[in-house]
Amino acid sequence: MCPYQTIYEIGSCLERTMIYFMKEFGVQLSVVIPVRNEGGAIRIVLPILEVVVSAPYEVLVVYDFLDDSTIPIIKELQGRYPNIRLIHNTLGRGAANAIRVGVKEAVGKYITLVAADEIIPLLALADMVRLIEAGCDFVSVTRYAYGGRRYGGSRLQFLFSWVGNKAFQLLSGSVLTDCTTGFKMFRKTIFDTITMESQTVSWAVVFELAVKAQALGLNLGEVPAISIDRLYGGKSSFSFWNWLREYFVWFLWGIRELRCSKIRQKAVMRLSAKA
Repeated sequence: MCPYQTIYEIGSCLERTMIYFMKEFGVQLSVVIPVRNEGGAIRIVLPILEVVVSAPYEVLVVYDFLDDSTIPIIKELQGRYPNIRLIHNTLGRGAANAIRVGVKEAVGKYITLVAADEIIPLLALADMVRLIEAGCDFVSVTRYAYGGRRYGGSRLQFLFSWVGNKAFQLLSGSVLTDCTTGFKMFRKTIFDTITMESQTVSWAVVFELAVKAQALGLNLGEVPAISIDRLYGGKSSFSFWNWLREYFVWFLWGIRELRCSKIRQKAVMRLSAKA
């Protein structure tokens, strides 16, 4: 019997036991999902993961605020999905800090970053794992090449993303065609080699990771995916001017480091969309 008196202590004891067994039995993939009132989307994400991920995996739902409406929904779902963990981001709000905390708490060999509001790209996870197992260190999905598509969202968001990625590829010589997508996968062992500087609320941190993975000469992979923004509702945190400023920092940094320093980039392993 667990030697604790309160429900909180019993819950903590059970969670530590679960983490121990996940480490012992070799969790391969840790899915890190930063959330902000994304309970409706999470209900869809979890059954999709059950279908598309065949390897042992865990799901880390990282929240900023104790009153986030996602929390009670996850607690309700934990009875059916015991591999879900709720992680409180105590470093400061925003995707960058949520990712730092999530990766630190993860026990899997591979880490996948997932934007909770984009559900359809989850179907690309199996292909991403294939490329990691084939030798890639860092894999990104692409919505703009090799059969990838993007639908939904505002026209301003689409133009911001499409034009930004095309311009960055042209000016920097980036070998990745969609650096700004939130869906990334990488080996946990390489995370500490990427010095993350972003402290932003936006998802500019994934742009930083994609640029620095290239600058470090890591083995890269790219998988096409279909993306439908806000398919299951929720409110976007997109703010054009704030996000433009945050992304522009890494836009300029990438041009300087990838193009001006003439870094020798490796060929990218790619999978094309199936006919």
